[in-house]
Amino acid sequence: MSNAEDSTVSLADEDRVKEVLSDAVLGLWDVVNSLTRLRPSKRDRYRVTIFGSARVEPGSFGYEETKRCAAALAEMGCDIITGGGPGLMQAANEGASSAPERSKSIGIRVDLPFEQEVNSFVSQTYEHRTFFTRLHQFVLTSDAFVVAPGGIGTVLETLMVWQLLQVHHLSDTPLILVGKMWPGLLEWAKISMLSTEPPLANAQDMQIPMCVANADEALAIIKEHRESLLRIQPQADA
Repeated sequence: MSNAEDSTVSLADEDRVKEVLSDAVLGLWDVVNSLTRLRPSKRDRYRVTIFGSARVEPGSFGYEETKRCAAALAEMGCDIITGGGPGLMQAANEGASSAPERSKSIGIRVDLPFEQEVNSFVSQTYEHRTFFTRLHQFVLTSDAFVVAPGGIGTVLETLMVWQLLQVHHLSDTPLILVGKMWPGLLEWAKISMLSTEPPLANAQDMQIPMCVANADEALAIIKEHRESLLRIQPQADA
């Protein structure tokens, strides 16, 4: 009997079918991981992802501050990435779209039974069926993360980036938390994770997220980081 015949799996053998499917999915993930190791010799664009609540209304202080922050980043030469939805995502895309034409306003959305429409300020859209692949694209395409106030989804995104930085799957990528709600999260983490025996995290892990009071402080951090990266790896011609 040939090797090909030996390796065939009957669809009636449910356990083996599940095993083959599982192996195939893992193999596809390996291919994706290998491809994402490739990097251009020159930077494409410096890209900032802005996370934040979908529930904040236009005209509110949080909306206008997020829009102002994104506009300043775009003027600086940054592309702006969001989840493409309403609220603070829309504010960031609106700010980006008000800047010179070279800056892109990008939305990376996920298919949900609500928030179906991409906001009108997105110029380039990517669609995902799952949060997992969407989060992966945020990580692959971002040079810095700015986190505005938000709910469970925003916290999920923040903690994922935090852990990737903790285990060095991401490096030299600012994670900037803007506003009054975030110092409490950091304080909870310090109390809950560092005061146990043994500690559940390292003290240096708590230094990864940078809490700032306002958008201007976030802009200063990103300006310095962008300039340092461009000294190391010049940006490709537009």
